[in-house]
Amino acid sequence: MREPVKRLVEAGRVLAVQEDNDGRHTARITLQDGQLYLHSLLRQPTPAHAHTLPENEVVGMLDPSCTLTFLDLGWAGSTRGRVTIRLTPDTPLARQFVLLCTGQRGHTYRNTKLLGVMNKGQQWEYVVGGDYESNDGKGGAPLLPHLQGQYWESGRAGTVACAWPRALDKRAQFIITTRERQDGLKFSGVFGEVVSGLDVVRAAVNHTDIREVTVVDCGVVLPL
Repeated sequence: MREPVKRLVEAGRVLAVQEDNDGRHTARITLQDGQLYLHSLLRQPTPAHAHTLPENEVVGMLDPSCTLTFLDLGWAGSTRGRVTIRLTPDTPLARQFVLLCTGQRGHTYRNTKLLGVMNKGQQWEYVVGGDYESNDGKGGAPLLPHLQGQYWESGRAGTVACAWPRALDKRAQFIITTRERQDGLKFSGVFGEVVSGLDVVRAAVNHTDIREVTVVDCGVVLPL
């Protein structure tokens, strides 16, 4: 990244813009710890003197074989940390996850709650999230019509998988496992893994009420 562009990004003056029938939506582009991030689209005014790029061109920079997304989790009035997730290459669930992290289809994981923690304290402990519709676990309809694909199985901590692989009306919901499975069993429908920030998810598990944990922001990591 050339120095003048770097200074503009650091100053928050570079935005990705999407124009559709609902008007203009903008997404911040930020540079943090040597990583370039595209945040989710929001309906908000474009600041004066901002430099804008078409959002679809920015997303087109992504390498489909190495897609990184992020969820910023917060509770008790503050953001607690960033969870970075590497998605498996070119699978429908991974593509859907990107759409819900960027807001390209109008829906986003931003401001959604974690819905529950399952098997707390046991080796198959995991959290559930992703109900962008009703935010209570009853919604989370898929954005893509066909989500069948070749998915792997995993029992590792940090596994990201479809929460309801057989419930066709909730297949945007996801799980993140927080402990390694020692019984040889594995989760199916896996489409990603946490590469940093698993400690944030584990801290959320130990919060008094998991439903107070919110995805305060989300997006994708862009190549520099």
